[in-house]
Amino acid sequence: MTNIPLNERVIVALDLDSPEAVKEMVKKCEPETNFFKIGLQVFMNSHFDTVDWILDRGHKVMLDLKFFDIPETVKLAIEQVNQRGVSLVTIHGNDPIIRAAVSAARGDMKLLAVTVLTSFGEEDMRAMGMTGSIEDLVYFRAKRALELGCDGVVSSGLEAARMRRDLGEKLLIVTPGIRPGANISDGSDDQTRIVTAGTAIKNGANHVVVGRPITKSADPAAVIAMMKADIEASCM
Repeated sequence: MTNIPLNERVIVALDLDSPEAVKEMVKKCEPETNFFKIGLQVFMNSHFDTVDWILDRGHKVMLDLKFFDIPETVKLAIEQVNQRGVSLVTIHGNDPIIRAAVSAARGDMKLLAVTVLTSFGEEDMRAMGMTGSIEDLVYFRAKRALELGCDGVVSSGLEAARMRRDLGEKLLIVTPGIRPGANISDGSDDQTRIVTAGTAIKNGANHVVVGRPITKSADPAAVIAMMKADIEASCM
């Protein structure tokens, strides 16, 4: 996993309100990255049309639909995605869903189990009556996902170091909740477990997923370039 090209380390989350806005953003970002994430907002608007457009430009796509349904439905959904050319697909990380998705996945497409959303904090765990720490929960779910044949997980950079140390290099770790220049939220962010791009990669993440810090910037390519420099510095 250490031979990932620098221009594939930063995955831009294209959470925008129209296919036209997505295409404009891709054109602004593609000098610095060739990896993009399509989530529910864009997919519900244009389905695979925008995905295909990005792939046709020679880029990679992370399809972030977080499949969560009865196992047979998840299996059939993965079968529909197999031949679409996407590189990464997200599923929710409970055992029946992972088993169903793994049984259906074909080719080079990799499955990522969502462990715990980066908007989910310790207070949320207590409110749900859960004991233990988020780190322990993420680690347990990642370990189980790997055992069941999943390729990797979506996880905060705060938990990446333990997973990389204890679960080895085989596990693909993709980290959202990335913010430039600060590891601590000022309280206005809906992400609670955040780190910089360099910290995430140093902790063991393979890729970072970044949305608003890039897409709301006046110069998206410059933000990506800054994050790539942070990643390079962290790996020295």
